[in-house]
Amino acid sequence: MDEEARPSSRARRTPRPKPGLAVLEAAIGHAFADPKLLTLALTHVSKAGGNGRLGSYQRLEFLGDRVLGLAIGDLLYAAFPGADEGELSRRLAGLVRRETCAAVATAWDVGPHLLLGTGEVQSGGRRNQTILADTCESILGAVFLDAGYAKAKAIVEAAFTPGVDTAAPRGRDAKSSLQEWAMGRGLPIPVYEVVERSGPDHAPVFRIAARVEGFAPGFGTGPSKRLAEQEAARLVLERDVLGQSPHQPPHSTMETSADVREGNSSDA
Repeated sequence: MDEEARPSSRARRTPRPKPGLAVLEAAIGHAFADPKLLTLALTHVSKAGGNGRLGSYQRLEFLGDRVLGLAIGDLLYAAFPGADEGELSRRLAGLVRRETCAAVATAWDVGPHLLLGTGEVQSGGRRNQTILADTCESILGAVFLDAGYAKAKAIVEAAFTPGVDTAAPRGRDAKSSLQEWAMGRGLPIPVYEVVERSGPDHAPVFRIAARVEGFAPGFGTGPSKRLAEQEAARLVLERDVLGQSPHQPPHSTMETSADVREGNSSDA
């Protein structure tokens, strides 16, 4: 490339102009009657100045968290009339978790609009998953104050899609989902047992049974206990929660190791 065609170092350092809030409003699906609410919802405590926490999005985040939980619960109750309390709780837990909220904020492209202190900007705050998740909730709180519950619920329905019957909550790990499912039915928490260990010490292979009281075990294999436990939990979820027929190695149904009465095992 010719020297003349290259942008100068100063040009490369010049920050891009921040997009207008109308762009964010379009992504969210709501034009604010009171734009100050949206600005507040985007203001991190590091940028709040003399007002400190009261001048940041934290109060709106508190409110939005409650709005989100109510809206998700409302929508799940209507979308799955045959689901019991345990299944509804499992679905709700997956949809209101921090990772899901951060994914929604990312889909709205909230990052460029965040009002952050210099330190947060330099440390990558616009991509920080905690900040994004908190901002998602604060925006929902702002929408609730600006236009009421019905509008906030409509935005939650569009962004979180709680009526879609997915195989598992987005980003939810199988062990956590299985534990919530079991506890929602009043069962003891699942237990995990190493039924076989093979391979050399530097490259072990673990075969682990996931056991839920009253259900056949699921068997998972992996290079660590943690990965094998996740696989075992996933198989139980697919078979007993989702009604699928997961593939199991032929000999897995013959395993008869004694039940384990202790808690979850840890990584090797």
